[in-house]
Amino acid sequence: MIHFLHVTKTFSNDWKGLNDVSFKIGKGEFVFLTGHSGAGKTTILRLIYMDERPDPERGGQVLVHISPDQVFDSKNTPEHRVQELRRKIGIVFQDFKLLNDRNVFENIALALRIVGCSSDQIKPRVYEAMALVGMSHRRAAMPYTLSGGEQQRVAIARAMVHNPYILLADEPTGNLDPENAQEVFQIFKEINARGTAILMATHNPGFYLNNSFRRLVLAQGQLVNRDIL
Repeated sequence: MIHFLHVTKTFSNDWKGLNDVSFKIGKGEFVFLTGHSGAGKTTILRLIYMDERPDPERGGQVLVHISPDQVFDSKNTPEHRVQELRRKIGIVFQDFKLLNDRNVFENIALALRIVGCSSDQIKPRVYEAMALVGMSHRRAAMPYTLSGGEQQRVAIARAMVHNPYILLADEPTGNLDPENAQEVFQIFKEINARGTAILMATHNPGFYLNNSFRRLVLAQGQLVNRDIL
């Protein structure tokens, strides 16, 4: 589903955010992405949804296989098709990124309104997403009245409302207390059990040491556990 082929990404001052990184993530897998701050975790996620591209010269290639006849290739996917790719991917961030002037329902619905869904389509899909994360009872609440754990649940519902094939999570529990972090992680496991592939960047060893999911470990822009390729 996701295939990195000898990917190198260089930023300013010739700093290599990633250096010759190769790995695969299969359909429906749950994979942890770990490493110290600055190791390259966020860069990998941004390359998957093509907010960044590998170096143009000998920078490798990122392939995202949605279906046998729908493959997004970092080498030749034009910018006008990037939004099409992102509609197939859900993204959850550490800082929630909710709109404070819209309630829970509207924050989730916005992802569907942007792509032109009708009101008749939006309502049942938003209610299904809220039920998935246990937030149906707070549908009219404003984000600033919610706890951190509740805000992250809303952010997950927003990412899942268009039934993505892949869910990318960038330190999704980094701002949460241990109890809320564990509850949010349990939601991710339930989403994965439904068939959605998940790539989760995390610093929390309690997740990856106590679960059998595969782990990609980065250090200074390179994979250091080559057995996972």
